[in-house]
Amino acid sequence: MTTSVTTARTTNGVGASARRPDGTVKVRGEFAYSSDLWHEDMLWGATLRSPHPYARITGIDIAEALAVPGVHAVLTHEDVPGVNRYGLEHADQPVLAPDVVRYQGEPVALVAADHPETARRAMKRIVVSYEELEPVTDSEAAVAGEGRSLHEGGNVVRHVKIRRGPQDVTADVVVSGVYEVGMQDQAFLGPESGLAVPDTEGGVDLYVATQWLHVDQQQIVAALGLPVEKVRLTLGGVGGAFGGREDLSMQVHACLLALHTGKPVKMVYNREESFYGHVHRHPAKMYYEHGATRDGHLVYVKTRLYLDGGAYASSTGAVVANAGTLGVGPYTVDSVSVDCWGVYTNNPPCGAMRGFGAVQAAFGYESQMDKLAAACGLDPVEIRVRNAMSEGDLMPTGQVVDAEAPVAELLERVRAMPMPPDRPFDLRHMPGGVSNTTHGEGVVRGVGYAVGIKNVCFSEGFDDYSTARVRLQLVGGEPAATVHTAACEVGQGLVTIMQQIVRTELGVDQVTVLPMDTSIGNGGSTSASRQTYVTGGAVQAACAAVRARLLEHASTRFGGDVRVVGGKLVAGDGRVLADLVDVLGDESYDETVEWRHRPTTPIDPETGQGTAHVQYAFAAHRAVVDVDTELGLVKVVALDCAQDVGKALNPQAVLGQIQGGSAQGLGLAVMEEIQTSGGKIRNPSFTDYLIPTVLDVPPMTIDVLERPDPHAPYGLRGVGEPPTISSTPAIVAAIRAATGLPLPRVPVRPEHLTGT
Repeated sequence: MTTSVTTARTTNGVGASARRPDGTVKVRGEFAYSSDLWHEDMLWGATLRSPHPYARITGIDIAEALAVPGVHAVLTHEDVPGVNRYGLEHADQPVLAPDVVRYQGEPVALVAADHPETARRAMKRIVVSYEELEPVTDSEAAVAGEGRSLHEGGNVVRHVKIRRGPQDVTADVVVSGVYEVGMQDQAFLGPESGLAVPDTEGGVDLYVATQWLHVDQQQIVAALGLPVEKVRLTLGGVGGAFGGREDLSMQVHACLLALHTGKPVKMVYNREESFYGHVHRHPAKMYYEHGATRDGHLVYVKTRLYLDGGAYASSTGAVVANAGTLGVGPYTVDSVSVDCWGVYTNNPPCGAMRGFGAVQAAFGYESQMDKLAAACGLDPVEIRVRNAMSEGDLMPTGQVVDAEAPVAELLERVRAMPMPPDRPFDLRHMPGGVSNTTHGEGVVRGVGYAVGIKNVCFSEGFDDYSTARVRLQLVGGEPAATVHTAACEVGQGLVTIMQQIVRTELGVDQVTVLPMDTSIGNGGSTSASRQTYVTGGAVQAACAAVRARLLEHASTRFGGDVRVVGGKLVAGDGRVLADLVDVLGDESYDETVEWRHRPTTPIDPETGQGTAHVQYAFAAHRAVVDVDTELGLVKVVALDCAQDVGKALNPQAVLGQIQGGSAQGLGLAVMEEIQTSGGKIRNPSFTDYLIPTVLDVPPMTIDVLERPDPHAPYGLRGVGEPPTISSTPAIVAAIRAATGLPLPRVPVRPEHLTGT
């Protein structure tokens, strides 16, 4: 692997590849995840779920379940003391279904018992009578008003309409296509889990793996009917997230059982239940039409996108906004017509997943750019370069791109990377070869390119901020700092970044990050590639406030201009005045800061115009694949990437994010899909839902550009999502190049390649 990061590094500060404090214990298997939580006196909770995607509940009988020895509680919707509704954007989802179930797996009842097997046996004795209803499963038909209305107001969650430029234009070359993206799962390895511990005053402490402590808290207190100070959340160890932990899963259920029984209650989903218990990536159907001049310059783009949100809204409204506003891609075009709908169906609920609407749109517009290249007789990279946006260009929303947008350079860089060597005659390097199913007779190679765009942070006027508290004092005779935020570490390395920022800003080596909890102000969600930007900005600002107080004290003592340099106080003329140890003494400097990025605005409902996003990030991929055209098997030989990160705060972590994001894009391209039939999930297990392993992920050459964004802390750009966006269409483009097949749907399955 190579990287072109060239900025100067400071030891363990910003720009260094500082070691993760949780790295060693995770590698050794000693890290405590939320599923490892334990209490001497705890009960185990279990959830009874609907077997039907759509049905009316006509009766619930819990008598037999209550009679099971060891059972302490069986709860239904009648036992929810507060509002029996929750939701990220709209409170439309019941804590426990009262009268209707809208998806397979919807929670209907809860059990608490002294052993997990006892809880599961009791759960099976709950008798629920259902009247099955005809499910709504087609998102496009739902927009057209077909089928029963699943929620008051109809089945459209949100329609985003964007119009910019003249709408009656014509073009020399026109290409169109219909594209589909399957339902992808976040497939985090740590299942949903947590421990609720009641106190003696009617409150509860919840230790849980989540992505947003304060929004969980807000939804929980509403359901429990308690004041916010009675419900306290602390982050448990998180085994991956990728958007799937933004919504509630077991949080309210564990708290309900704990308060009802007066005992701690632990809940841990098994793998099958996890597939039912969290949201997934929205499947999409997309209609695109691109018009261009004969030499390949875009004249117009028209698109209609349908995103299936499933039974409840979750974050569908925001996902639709992203898919719509980013639906043309990182290209300059004067005439844009975009319509994007998110709809209710009786399919599994969908919400946040890495790439958040931009993934689906990118598969559509990048497939179109390859079609357009062929129609114009141009190289796939050349047509993208000719239309690549740059700083000063307009988004479809009319927003000016006011930082560097090196789209053309990223494409040129991946094109210039060395190609992998020709395929050696080694069965292990062939698709299907390790099973000795081929000796290479039908194997052909293809190369494909793609580029993507992603917004960073929350958008459309959302009050997006984070809170950080930093304290500087002597500990054991040495200067030390502590950091406290509610920003969730979900495996991405935020704890490391916060330490690096404090070391850089205050010049101390000892930095302790306190547990994340709700005793401090909101840290926002660990999503939208925002935490390094927003919580990093908050930590930087809190350090600046601490430093200002320290220097005010020092200037009173020493007089004149004073700075902190490498643990020493230095005068304006460079003289060392004192060690930081001497100045701190028994004093501690403690500051709490709420930090916000620059504001955004909602988009106009009729035209879609507005300053919707804070920042844009870009990545490009080149994929090389070998395809066995007889067996329909694909091996990704190389998946090379160039990405602009603004500033690599931790270069090694940046590479890890690009590798991981690319691997998830590979999964969507050739293997990952939750398959449904009539609203029912057909493959809720890792036996049948396949994710890439180390044998599937190819070598990656990664070229990291650092083009600072003047509006962001340290000039950084969010890193985690862009590689997920461009990797999928690049791989499919390579498969098309190898086979000549249109392949309008992902994931690409063997039958798509063999016609069987």
